[in-house]
Amino acid sequence: MQDLHRLAEMLREIEEQMVCCMKCGMCQAACPLYAQTGREADVARGKIALLEDLSKEILNDPVGVQRRLDRCLLCGSCQAACPSGVKVMQILIKAKLIINSYLGLPFWQRLIFRGMLSRPKLFDTLSRIAAKFQVPFVKSSNRALGSSCARVQTSFLKDRHFPSLAKTPLHSSRQNLDTPRGSSQLKVAMFTGCLVDKLFPHLGEKVLDLLGREQVGVFAPMDVVCCGIPALAGGDRKAFVRLVKRNLQIFEQGEFDYMITSCATCTSTIREIWPLMADMFTEEENAKINQLAQKTLDVNQFLVDKLGVSSLPSKGGEQKKVTYHDPCHLRKSLGVVRQPRELIAKNPDLELQEMAEPERCCGMGGSFNLKHYDLSRKIGEKKRDNILNTDADIVSTSCPACMVQLIDLLSESGRGIQVKHPVELYVDDTR
Repeated sequence: MQDLHRLAEMLREIEEQMVCCMKCGMCQAACPLYAQTGREADVARGKIALLEDLSKEILNDPVGVQRRLDRCLLCGSCQAACPSGVKVMQILIKAKLIINSYLGLPFWQRLIFRGMLSRPKLFDTLSRIAAKFQVPFVKSSNRALGSSCARVQTSFLKDRHFPSLAKTPLHSSRQNLDTPRGSSQLKVAMFTGCLVDKLFPHLGEKVLDLLGREQVGVFAPMDVVCCGIPALAGGDRKAFVRLVKRNLQIFEQGEFDYMITSCATCTSTIREIWPLMADMFTEEENAKINQLAQKTLDVNQFLVDKLGVSSLPSKGGEQKKVTYHDPCHLRKSLGVVRQPRELIAKNPDLELQEMAEPERCCGMGGSFNLKHYDLSRKIGEKKRDNILNTDADIVSTSCPACMVQLIDLLSESGRGIQVKHPVELYVDDTR
């Protein structure tokens, strides 16, 4: 009965929000999926039209509604372009929660969200096992990118090119940190994120090394769990709530000025999505969520705007050309555009060459890439071509998920382009 009451409340809430949609079609021009398929059902306006009679559609064709909602990158392009300020992301996420509450989650999703992501020790154990035994099943595909591909094609991996799981995740190579403020008089908490921990631990290492070098105090608990966006995008309310509550417990143990992340998706989730889901939490929990959200910054924002890192001395020699891809969740959701470029520019041995349409979605979309890989790849092909047309040596982006997609897109190009986070370009191995 309680679940039915909650469903009714959520239905009323999104109905009130959808009234603002004027069906003007501005979302069509912004939606990367619509640009690929030309289907009205794939654009925000089409989904909202479907959801306006959701209570009836749930009874008539719940599986069809679920499939339509799953065909969305949740990139926020439509929301950023909407002249009426419709909260499209909130509407779509809550609609997913409604339909999955009605239908129930598939076993494999419950296994991932509740059995793995919500149990960090089990997640870590499985990741270590997978990292140890991945060698016989994958082979190197592009040394410059550090990408691999499957030795035998499967229905899941298909022809993907991907970074291998790190042999040693960040939480295993670093101890919990709680260092005092140095000469900077600043202290930050570090939200690691799943992909940094298990795929790009060297990025986390560089962030920590840089903070130490700049005399910034660090509270870096290594038992941080997922930010919860995969569970929320998958419609799993229980797993999302569990993950948020666990992170609140972890970070309330530290004292800090800002919380930083190297992941655009984690940043936008904590800063924007957590507060939007207020009905899932108590008043006390919401107070903690809002306080943490207000302190959360992208690492580029912190380094440029708050810490004011200085330009590096040149090592001499020929400059390398860098182009920058704007992650959707950083540019469109949070308006962070200038700071990553300024951080790159502080390395005089790099020349920033803007690509055409740097804000164009790369097509990753998290679980969208898993469920609709062929579409994800087609959306990303334009991004790949824009990168190649710059003749850059390096493509930089501030989102590990985008890094995974770009590695896949560029791996077969035969070009020695590297994919790097702006922090990696500022904290050079040789400095």
